[in-house]
Amino acid sequence: MATKIYIDQGHNPVNPNAGAEGNGLREQDLVFVIGRELADILNANGFETRLSRPTAATQLGTSLATSLAARVNGANSWGADYFISLHTNASSVESASGSEAFVYSRSGRAYPLAENILFQLNAVTGLRDRGVMPRPSLYVLRRTAMPAVLVELGFITNPYDAELMRSRPTEFAVGVANGLLAYLGLL
Repeated sequence: MATKIYIDQGHNPVNPNAGAEGNGLREQDLVFVIGRELADILNANGFETRLSRPTAATQLGTSLATSLAARVNGANSWGADYFISLHTNASSVESASGSEAFVYSRSGRAYPLAENILFQLNAVTGLRDRGVMPRPSLYVLRRTAMPAVLVELGFITNPYDAELMRSRPTEFAVGVANGLLAYLGLL
């Protein structure tokens, strides 16, 4: 039986729960593309994947709360083995750059998974590794029944990070996939 990976492309195409914007780009559009590419890579490596947003127009929920619940419930009811939520970061400081990840706690299996994802992601993209931080308040980390990682791929508000995510989405997908493969001892 194949390992099941639920890929959550953070945010909706429109409110409620639309993502950040910067440099003429929208978070929900960038992570939609990167998530599709990640699913293709993992499927080609023998995993079974499910996307929270199978189409660019997929709208989850009618409020922030129901959008987040739809993502978590989708992963839990499917019986996913791992949950990876893709996001772009934003800051009022334009020079803020790099990738970081959030997990429920340092003691779970998600923490070393997140470390592997960041290491591989940064090896492929060249972005700075900003580290893994526990964030038990995040709904998608608190309510999932499997190890869950929320990855902030880069800063949409940083011109370099934003252009890299826009023009080279495959590199981000490869980095996240390689992190999962390394964590599972397959790389």
